[in-house]
Amino acid sequence: MRQTGAVVNEDLSTGSQVRPVRVAVLNTHPIQYFAPLYAYLTQTEPGMDITALYCTDYSLRGAIDRGFSQEVRWDIDLLSGYRSVFLGPAARERVPAGFLSLIVPELWRELRSGRYDVLWLHGYGYLASWVAFAAAKSVGMPVMLRGETHLGLSRPGWRRLLRDSVLRVFFRHIDAFLAIGSRNREYYLASGVPSEQIHMVPYSVDNDRFIEAAAAAKDDRAATRARLGIPVDLPVVLYASKLVERKHPHTLLRAASNLQLAGLDFALCMVGSGPMEAQLRSLSQELKLRNVSFVGFVNQNALPAVYSASDVFVLASASEPWGLVVNEVMCAGLPIIVSDEAGCAADLVEHHVNGWHVPSGDVTALAQALRLVLVDDAVRAEFGKASLKRIRQWSYAECAKGLRTALASILPNRAVAQTQPASVAK
Repeated sequence: MRQTGAVVNEDLSTGSQVRPVRVAVLNTHPIQYFAPLYAYLTQTEPGMDITALYCTDYSLRGAIDRGFSQEVRWDIDLLSGYRSVFLGPAARERVPAGFLSLIVPELWRELRSGRYDVLWLHGYGYLASWVAFAAAKSVGMPVMLRGETHLGLSRPGWRRLLRDSVLRVFFRHIDAFLAIGSRNREYYLASGVPSEQIHMVPYSVDNDRFIEAAAAAKDDRAATRARLGIPVDLPVVLYASKLVERKHPHTLLRAASNLQLAGLDFALCMVGSGPMEAQLRSLSQELKLRNVSFVGFVNQNALPAVYSASDVFVLASASEPWGLVVNEVMCAGLPIIVSDEAGCAADLVEHHVNGWHVPSGDVTALAQALRLVLVDDAVRAEFGKASLKRIRQWSYAECAKGLRTALASILPNRAVAQTQPASVAK
């Protein structure tokens, strides 16, 4: 945890000394995708002083993740390199499980303490987020919002109408919106948010870690495949996500069956666990699939080697807010086949350049896209290079730039330093 001593920066326009903008970012718990971003900002942005406020430590202590249907404890450091605060003794007991599952009275006092200049909310799906919003507004603190919603997400009609009506009122009191991608930005615009209030802070992963680890694992592809039970001499189709119906792993199995019945030879690697696992194993046997491996849950440090041992990635989800696993596998230079309902599709996967968009649940369309990449080594190589090139431009550096513009817009009288320390500048 970073020390709390203030760092003073110079406002180059006036020569005056100003302290960093103190940003409190509220998360339910330490998240493997977000914690590295906070460390990056702490290391590279002298004009920002980031503190993560966590409602629970359940991702550190290990708890049952309902999506994975097992206890999950991430194997990467989620606390180093930035300041964090766990809110109250109950943080050791709380588990996020619905709107009322995170009742965090400590938030009120923490955000009214005078220790912060801006509140950064991630979503609004828990009571804690609304309490934090009220606490910030009660002391005149600006609020930034980063959410995942886009117009392509399916919701029951009555629920969508109720939610959108409430959110339109809520959005009027948000000072800056941190869009994770173009579809998320379109949602805010459709909700009546002025374009000047929306700043791109793209959904990103720790590109450097994934790119370096995947590159280092290239020479061990054969050993990794052997360990996972994958043939070493066949192209490998990878699925890596929770085994839940919304992610459509069953659609991938059926598409694979169609291709194998047509005489195509390849391997299928199913990474993940979840409530559909027994059903999927049974379906695989029913379809008489060849060369399919169910390898179970794989933790963060081992994932880059799995990505590097694969040749094409598939995520055919329905109603997918983003799909951060797509960012990860692109760091390994894989072609991507993604559902057109995925939030990431518009920004990360360019049709017929580094992958394909397919309708969610469409077995025929998925099989056709897979055929194009499986039968042509040159296409796999070309599309993989395009994936790596694209993801290098969708990084924490772009997040920092968007945050600077957002802070400048809501704190116009404050200087937000933009120079990066030379030792960490990319």
